[in-house]
This record gives sequence, C-alpha cells and structure tokens, in this order.
Amino acid sequence: MLTLHRAALVLPDPADPTAPPLADGAVLVRDGRIAALGPYRALAAAHPGARLRDWGDALLTAGLRNPYGHWLLECAYHPDPREGVGDEPVPGGLAGTTDEARCGASARRGLQRMLGFGVTAVAGPFERASVRTAVARSGLAALPGSAGDEGPLDPLAVLPLGAAAHGRLTGDGPADFAVFALTAGQGAAAAGGEAAGGEAVRPGGCLATVLAGRLVYRRR
Repeated sequence: MLTLHRAALVLPDPADPTAPPLADGAVLVRDGRIAALGPYRALAAAHPGARLRDWGDALLTAGLRNPYGHWLLECAYHPDPREGVGDEPVPGGLAGTTDEARCGASARRGLQRMLGFGVTAVAGPFERASVRTAVARSGLAALPGSAGDEGPLDPLAVLPLGAAAHGRLTGDGPADFAVFALTAGQGAAAAGGEAAGGEAVRPGGCLATVLAGRLVYRRR
C-alpha cells in the first residue's frame, strides 16, 4: 500500500543548512521505504490511489537520535503509570538491580516515551540482555555511544534539530521520520513558499513518529 504523508514543510536533511526545504511537501511511503518525496500536489496527482495522512501546519523531517540511551535505559528507571509517581525517568533507579524482568519493562516504557519525542534511533552501549531485547523489538535503530552520558528523553531539549536528526530523508531510504508542530510564523512562511532550512527551523512538540512506514506514535 502507498501512503502519502503531507506537511506544510518537509525538511529532508536538517543537518545541512543548504538543503532546500519543501513547502507544502510530501513523502510517499511503500513497504517501509520512501518511494518519493517532493511537492504534495505533484505526488498526489501521480499517485491518486495513495492513502493520505495530512499533518497540516507541521514539519516533517528525519527522526531524532537520542545519544543518552545507555543512561536512560540501563541506569534510570521508567515508572509504570500504575505506580502513581509520574512518567519522568528516575536517575539511578536501576543501579545495582539484578532483576532483568524489571529492567526490561522499564526499558520498554522508556523507549515508548522516546517515540513521543520523535526519536527513531538510540545510542548504547546496551549491556543488559533485557535492554538489548527491548531495543531490538522497538524498531528503533541501535547506535554506538558513550556509557557515561546523561540526558533527557527529548534530544531537542539540549540539541538543535540539525545535531539531533538521525540521517536524512532520501528516495528508497527507510521510512523513519517524525512530524513536529510549527510555530504560527513558520507555518505562514511555509505556506507562502518562504520556508527556511536547517537551524532556522525550531520545531515544536512531536505530533507523530513513523518507523519503517508504520505510525508508531501519534499525539492524542
């Protein structure tokens, strides 16, 4: 099945400030891969049978890389909502524990919460078997990293978009991307064809995350 994701602004390569953004752009997805990207009207006309996901006044770009995966998934504890202590990671909450079931459950919750920030890749190292399994099953790309780094679930809390992005959107590349809210000014600029690329874009909250063409997170 073909799915066409439309957004007011498509930014194929946020790490390259010279890469041209697409105002009123779209990404066409087939079987977990990007089949094409370009102006929405042209792609819609060429593929009239494609299912449409219209994200409206939003930014569609490469998903994010969280460089703090080791600390977040093997050191911090992600509470179960039924525990009634909130959903923020508890620093050192897994220190010294040998309960692999508890570690795996915490990691699964942490990974799910990362999806809510547009994360599509996470850096290790992952030394616990239960955490490695959770990462592998999540669909997020596992990357090398540093065991000593501490940081938040949301990479954009500490990094600009260009530094936080994982890869770029290309034809026949993996359909891993995220959709973010745009400010009113940015949305108007995109609608008028005045969209800026790279670090000129300041994304708002994550609206959706797509992994291998599957919608794995959508803000309610």
